[in-house]
Amino acid sequence: MFAGWLVLRRRQGQAMRGSGGFSLISPLVSSGFPSSDAATPVVSAFYDRFPYPGDPLQDGPPPGYNWRWCHATAYSHCSGSLPPWSGPLRILDAGCGTGVSSDYLAHLNPGAEILAVDISAGALEVARERLSRSGALAQVRLEQRSLLDLAGEGPFQHINSVGVLHHLQDPLAGLKALAPLLAPGGILHLFLYADAGRWEIHRLQHSLALLGAGSDGEGLRLGRQLLAELPAENRLRQHHEKRWALDTVADANFADMYLHPQETSYDLRRLWEFVEGADLHFLGFSNPNTWALERLLAGELLERARALPQRQQWLLLEALDPDISHFEFFLSNQPLEKQNWADDETLLAAGLERNPCLWGWPSATLMGHDFQPLNLTPDQLTLLETLDRLDQARPSLGSLPLGWSGEKRLQIARELWGLDALLLAHRD
Repeated sequence: MFAGWLVLRRRQGQAMRGSGGFSLISPLVSSGFPSSDAATPVVSAFYDRFPYPGDPLQDGPPPGYNWRWCHATAYSHCSGSLPPWSGPLRILDAGCGTGVSSDYLAHLNPGAEILAVDISAGALEVARERLSRSGALAQVRLEQRSLLDLAGEGPFQHINSVGVLHHLQDPLAGLKALAPLLAPGGILHLFLYADAGRWEIHRLQHSLALLGAGSDGEGLRLGRQLLAELPAENRLRQHHEKRWALDTVADANFADMYLHPQETSYDLRRLWEFVEGADLHFLGFSNPNTWALERLLAGELLERARALPQRQQWLLLEALDPDISHFEFFLSNQPLEKQNWADDETLLAAGLERNPCLWGWPSATLMGHDFQPLNLTPDQLTLLETLDRLDQARPSLGSLPLGWSGEKRLQIARELWGLDALLLAHRD
C-alpha cells in the first residue's frame, strides 16, 4: 500500500542493492559510542543477544499501519488540527531496536527525514535488513548511538521513543535529553511500563533471578521451563498463557519480558511527576479506548466518574483495571490548544486532508485509523472521493466542487472529522 523509495545514508558510502530493486546505501554503525547511562553497556549486550522486537522480516511494506507513527494523524489526535509545519518533516526514532517502528515511520510519513538510533549493533543489523527489504518514501539514517548523546541533532517535529526510557538506569535523564531536541509545539510519543499490569511479570522476573537465570540463552531456557512446569492452576502460569504466550513466542520477546537486566515501571502519579521533571506537557494517551470510563462503568457510577476532573478520571480507571500493563502517551514542550471546529466560518476555511490511516480505502466499508469498523454514508464517501480527485494540497472545505450548501458541507465535514476519517488544517 505504501510503495516508494528508501534512502539510507552512510558517512562511509558503501553502495548495496535492496531486494526490491532500489538503491540502498548502508547506514553507519559505529563502535565505542559514548555510554552516558550506567546501564547502557549491559542493556546493549542484552539486545545484541536478543534483538528486539522479534517481528519477522518480510519483503515490501510493513503490515497495516500504526497511526501513532503517522505524524499528521498523531498531531491531529493531540490538537484537533493538522500540524502547521512547512518543509520536510524531521523525525527521531530514539531506540529503534530492530527497526519495526522506523519501518512504519518511513512508510507513514512520505518525504520525511528520519534519524533512527539504538545502542545495540545486533538490533541495528536487523533494522538495516528490514528497511532494505521494505521500501519507503523517506530518508532514514540509522546510527548506533545513545539517545542521551544526540545534542545538536534537533529540532524534530516528531520524536518516537517506545519502550526505551524505562530501560535506562536514570529514565528522567533520558527524557531531559530528548526534550530539547523537540521543535516548538512538536510531539513526543512515549511508552512506559505500568506497575499494576506487570505484577505477575515482576514476580516471575524475581523468581528467575533467585533461580540464577541470567539474561542469556541459559536464562531463556530456564524461563520457558519454569512456565511450562508450574502447576496448571498456578496464577503466574495462567496469566502468562492467557495474556502473554502469543506475544512471547519469539525468544527475543520472551527475554525482553522476563529476563531484561534493567527496567523501571510507574503508576500514574509518578508518571506525571516524571513528565513535569523534564518541563514537558502531558497531552493525553495514545490508546484512548483503554481510558474510556464507559468501558468499566455505567449509569449513576459513570455519571459520577464523568463529573471528576480529567486526571482523577484516569486515576479511577487505573484503580479499577489492574491489567493496564503500560502507559502510551503524547507529550509536547508547550500546551496544544484543542481545536473543536465549532465555528462555521473557521471550518469552511479549513484545509482538508483524508486521514492516511484508513484500511480498505477507497470504499464505503473500511477500517478506521484505530482499526475500528467504519461504514460511510454516500455523502461522506462523496466528500472524501472529491478530495482525493483534486490535485491540490489541503483545499478548503468551502472550495470543494460538491454543489452542496454551506450547511451540508459543514455537517458532513464534522461527521467525518468526528470519525477521524477527515483531518483539518486551521488557517489564520
